Amino acid sequence: MSHLTSTDTLDPDALRERYRRERDRRVRPDGTAQYRRAAGEFGYYATDPYTERVEREPLTDRVEVLVVGGGFGGLLTGARLREAGVESVRMMDEAGDFGGTWYWNRYPGIHCDIESYVYMPLLEETGYVPRWRYAPGEEIRQHAVRIAEHYGLYRDAVFHTRVTDLTWDEAADEWRVTTDRGDTMRARYVVVSSGTLSQAKLPGIPGIEDFRGHTFHTSRWDYGYTGGTADGGLTGLADKRVAVIGTGATGLQAIPHLARDAAHLYVLQRTPSSVDVRDNRPTDPEWAASLRPGWQRERMENFLAVLAGEDVAEDLTQDGWTGTARLQRQMITGAVDTTLDPAERERLDELADFVKMNQIRARVDEVVDDPATAEALKPWYRYMCKRPGFSDQYLQSFNLPNVTLVDTADHGGVTRMTEHGVVVGDDEYEVDCVVLATGFEVGVSGVVSGTLPVQGRGGTSLLGAWARGPRTLHGFYTHGFPNLFHLGGMQNANSVNFVHILQEQAGHIAAVVERAGKAGARYVEPTEEAQDAWAATIATVGEGQDSSAFLAECTPGYYNGEGTRKGGAPTSYSPGPVAFHRLLAQWREGDMSEVLVLPEAAPAGEAGR
Repeated sequence: MSHLTSTDTLDPDALRERYRRERDRRVRPDGTAQYRRAAGEFGYYATDPYTERVEREPLTDRVEVLVVGGGFGGLLTGARLREAGVESVRMMDEAGDFGGTWYWNRYPGIHCDIESYVYMPLLEETGYVPRWRYAPGEEIRQHAVRIAEHYGLYRDAVFHTRVTDLTWDEAADEWRVTTDRGDTMRARYVVVSSGTLSQAKLPGIPGIEDFRGHTFHTSRWDYGYTGGTADGGLTGLADKRVAVIGTGATGLQAIPHLARDAAHLYVLQRTPSSVDVRDNRPTDPEWAASLRPGWQRERMENFLAVLAGEDVAEDLTQDGWTGTARLQRQMITGAVDTTLDPAERERLDELADFVKMNQIRARVDEVVDDPATAEALKPWYRYMCKRPGFSDQYLQSFNLPNVTLVDTADHGGVTRMTEHGVVVGDDEYEVDCVVLATGFEVGVSGVVSGTLPVQGRGGTSLLGAWARGPRTLHGFYTHGFPNLFHLGGMQNANSVNFVHILQEQAGHIAAVVERAGKAGARYVEPTEEAQDAWAATIATVGEGQDSSAFLAECTPGYYNGEGTRKGGAPTSYSPGPVAFHRLLAQWREGDMSEVLVLPEAAPAGEAGR
């Protein structure tokens, strides 16, 4: 064991001090206000470049279930509803087709960082085995289309459509739905799966509107300008000087292609990502041929259990995620070793964290030729302060003669933009194109943000009902808002493989809707008592797992609101997703009386309305 990976030679005090110093270099007083929304005068950054908007007549019809969101959460819900026998399902999305984040993000090099065999859902159901261990984005997008086709979800789907209002009609026991296309449709049930990382954010750089070159956000990649495809070959950049802002997960994948094809590339970095080995490879045909029925469910559950800290006999995935499950507990809920005193557990976890980050920093020195560049690329923070990155090409890009790393940490990012380029401190870099790999607004979508207004019984606003925090049962539904379901991690479960979480949520929603139909329920709505009890459960099981201290020490990023949000007790089920899914399964074995509202002496034939 080298001195970098041995706990015997670690100096925890020196590392903590270095981490704090590097964090302080990057903290900005404006926090999340340093970003702008891709709306208003910057709305063109959010325009769909892939599918032409087609005009249509407004809809005034009625469906049994409206699913808002065409990503994997919505697709899985539609699929499970179909399996439960619900035929009248309308899918709706602001995009031009299914796929969610995989519809919008088509930048060069895009891959999923979760193993495809556990990330891509419904593989056995649709008869597909991914071509790569870590699938490229286009393969994932096409799989989303495959799911929609397999389950007949295109039948009543509407795209390039956004809900502008949801209002509960108490007389009819259904939702009135209006949209930006003039629709005034109705739905008995509404399921909202609009995602948590769906709104592109732009850097609020002074002078950005003065730049006369070309700009675009990575979630709306302009192949008309760059040439090429998601596989690379950006021939349009052969004579272009390009700046890319952002070195998170997107930057790690796009930068190697920009580096290969641009005349010169400036990588503007505020905070380096941790970059571990990816080791992607094609799917072994012999392995694929050996798979037996039930293989994907087994692999998914095994991956989830390893990451959740459950007692697992074998790690079927054996990758960078399962190898760091213990370190992820700082930010992701799951089982912890209760045989240790909490302070001792944190001490041992911190030491393991120091060792892992030393390994990652040592890899930078091994790969990057220029010592000064290598030093600037080293991440100085705890492992889960930023989403861990994996790449076998990113660090190598900085050995190319046409690539320049520009460290913006001491200037709080890019200082300003001019007509001809970007300025960092006193230095101007003249460029022809600026690529914004600046990510997405966190939690700014759907009902949580207010971009989807919801009026429940008595005209009560959902955001008003949640003024002191979300109030739900199991994260799915809220008292006063009948037949309205939410997908997401709020008061529910969480994992790095969130598609697995969405799959469990979709199955749960379909089971509740199916039971409601069989019971002749008037509608589905949790009692106040059940809702309050669940809030108490979330608070009680979360005791001792407050992330405040951890996030306060972290470098600024979207996990901690750019250094302004100091965390708090978990808002998801702290024992972890495996325990939560077990809890839900047991609950479903009951009579569901906490949510099924039966008709009170309803006239014959009305109960099942």
